[in-house]
Amino acid sequence: MSESGLLNAARSAGLEAELSDAITEAKRKDTSSNANLRFYLAVLGVLPWVGVLISASIARWAERDQDRTNAIFRGWLEEHQDRLRELEAVTQKIVDQATQAGPVAQARLNDDKYLPLARQGFRVWDKSETPEKRELVRRVLTNAACDSLCSDDFVRRFIEWIDYYNELHFRVIRTLFRSPFSTRSDIWGELNNEDVREDSSEADLFKLLIRDLSTGGVIRQARQTDPYGNFIKKSPRRKSTSRVMKSAFDDQDEYVLTDLGKDFVHYALNEVVPKLPAPVPSEVRSEPAESC
Repeated sequence: MSESGLLNAARSAGLEAELSDAITEAKRKDTSSNANLRFYLAVLGVLPWVGVLISASIARWAERDQDRTNAIFRGWLEEHQDRLRELEAVTQKIVDQATQAGPVAQARLNDDKYLPLARQGFRVWDKSETPEKRELVRRVLTNAACDSLCSDDFVRRFIEWIDYYNELHFRVIRTLFRSPFSTRSDIWGELNNEDVREDSSEADLFKLLIRDLSTGGVIRQARQTDPYGNFIKKSPRRKSTSRVMKSAFDDQDEYVLTDLGKDFVHYALNEVVPKLPAPVPSEVRSEPAESC
């Protein structure tokens, strides 16, 4: 909500003068918050419950001598006050890290190209049900301000991935970052490590995870490349004489993160870190420099 919106809410409760004085005093005491005002307003502008909370808090304060507030209203107010404190802590952490990164990163927070990313990110943050997903959003927005590894188009895609995927998807991504060239059997061992039937719901869910990440461009089967980066076709295999289909937990084909998937790890699963190294042309096995 903009400053004028806050004043309008206060005016309806007869508290415009008090709120105006409070805003003036806050600006005088905290020049750093004033410097990042556009960033804060961009975040608040996409969270409609913030304005409702402020209006409700003002109304409750104005009627503090009247016992008209029921238990449901008080519960809603307290819950969203906790969420507001969490929002304040997250935005302050982004600002602090951008400030530590230098004036370029701090200026980026209020840049017209960055603010749409902040709005998109905090929409996803607000509807995320788990602390893990909210933390991923914070890391992406922090790295987008402090790091020029990827363009804003890539960052938008990363935020969309956080919105679409769930914690199981992210566990698969972490597994392949820590242990590239893992097979489906290896990945399943990290996720569950229980023997299940091929026609079980667990097998169906696991296949769905791999399919989601493969079609989304996050992971792929390992393939050799020539010196120009072209993928080399695999040699045809002998036709299988087995009567059963390929297992959901196959231990032959190996999987790796795509380059885009590695950039996602850099932005979402780590704090500000050096650029991940590109794979060698032949995709020779090598241990990752850092685990997440």
